[in-house]
Amino acid sequence: MGVAVQSHWFSVGSIVTYGKAGVGVVATQSLVNPSYGPKGLALMAEGLSPEQALKALLDNDSGQIYRQVAFLNHKGEVATHTGSFCIAEAGHRKGNNFSVQANMMLNNTVWDAMAKAFETATGSLSERMLVAMKAAEKERGDIRGKQSAAILIVKGESTGNSWEDTVMDLRVEDHENPVQELERLMKIHKAYDFMNRGDVAMEHGDSAEAEKLYMKAQELFPDNLEMKYWYAINLLNNKEFDKAEPILKSIFQQNKDWKTLTSRLVVSKLLLVTNEEIQNILKW
Repeated sequence: MGVAVQSHWFSVGSIVTYGKAGVGVVATQSLVNPSYGPKGLALMAEGLSPEQALKALLDNDSGQIYRQVAFLNHKGEVATHTGSFCIAEAGHRKGNNFSVQANMMLNNTVWDAMAKAFETATGSLSERMLVAMKAAEKERGDIRGKQSAAILIVKGESTGNSWEDTVMDLRVEDHENPVQELERLMKIHKAYDFMNRGDVAMEHGDSAEAEKLYMKAQELFPDNLEMKYWYAINLLNNKEFDKAEPILKSIFQQNKDWKTLTSRLVVSKLLLVTNEEIQNILKW
């Protein structure tokens, strides 16, 4: 389950996006009342539907005419509210397992364009949400311009471990092209997800799987020194010294501190080479 946003407001992700694995996600917009996030998630966690949870909060909010809010739960049920005093152009559209909403837009075509884009997009959830935000931009989006963006994705079912339940949590706090910058960060996130999985494989002694994952990361960012480095270290663990040597030589020439790190990996038993082998490696 995911929630994404762009706005001409600093650090929009810190006040708009909320989510909890196994429960749902919330977007609280317009003249934001941040309490809709944690309170809405708490009510849905207690078993209230998005409609029931949203109504309970709106009924106790004297400023509900200025609020724009969307709730989605782990069943895909959606509830949305656009207050009658939200600054024009403002509106929303609900679809199958999703809702899009916008306020203070230059044109009233934004939410329909977002919905159509999301419904027809392919790829992962994050990629589809990005397509929807790009569609909003094509309709000219926020009448004030653009400044920040954010995306939060949590698992549909909780693992019971909060540190495993967040799939993606990225923010662009202040940027002239926040959606473009968010897209760049999403690509880096994908690459480092491969790196993290490679590290786990390396920790478990599965060097073949680690090599495959490190290479996938490199394919996304072929000039990234760290990604090249850990791939080369894995080659060393596989005793593929001839393949690792040109990679590490290039890295060491660019920054000798990587050579210092390499010797430390032996002590931590993350680089499994003999004393003679590490001495030869450090001469590269």
